[in-house]
Amino acid sequence: MSQLSLNLIAISVFVITMMSLLGPLIDLSPFVPAIAVASLLGLATLDTFSWQGKGSTLLLDWLARFSADHRARVVRHEAGHFLVAQRLGIPVTGYTLSAWEAFKQGQSGLGGIQFDTQELDAELQQGKLPAQLLDRYCTIWMAGAAAENLVYGDVQGGADDRQTLNAVLTQLPLSLTEREQKERWSALRAKNLLQENWSTYEALVTALEQRASVETCNQILEQQTAVE
Repeated sequence: MSQLSLNLIAISVFVITMMSLLGPLIDLSPFVPAIAVASLLGLATLDTFSWQGKGSTLLLDWLARFSADHRARVVRHEAGHFLVAQRLGIPVTGYTLSAWEAFKQGQSGLGGIQFDTQELDAELQQGKLPAQLLDRYCTIWMAGAAAENLVYGDVQGGADDRQTLNAVLTQLPLSLTEREQKERWSALRAKNLLQENWSTYEALVTALEQRASVETCNQILEQQTAVE
């Protein structure tokens, strides 16, 4: 069962437990909490096995949309990925800034920046991966967290990015220590690239907030580069 579904169940059980305790005080039938528990467990199971966790993802995303701070953090996180990908020569093919946007486009997860990974996939299928290419993608995957850390001083997102990075690194003959060093080095490189292109990054944040097309975002990056 997905972590999101488990979190929702935990919250729901807490609420229902409180209903059971307070029920006698407000003349609430004891059957109400029991029915609620059965219904929630059924929905969580259906969500996990039939919808691959999309239901809980969409629900949590919908709740998060009421937070302006959360929306701003998501944009700044994804702008970090976008800018670093462009600077390292990896084409961005699209982006979404919420689970609902991703769902409408037929994607899973919470959304984010989509990259051209054809070269990466081809090399992995052949059982090899040039160090330079690996470094570029690792830096891009860590760029969202690096952007959050620069702006807010902490990181709340990026779990999926680290999972993707580790999934690739575990396919290579690297020790745990080497994988951890690669992650730290990539985060540092991403941070440096963002700091070196900060005015461009801020312009990109504004463009993403306006849901500008990928083509428009690329034009803004090129224009800002010429100015800098």
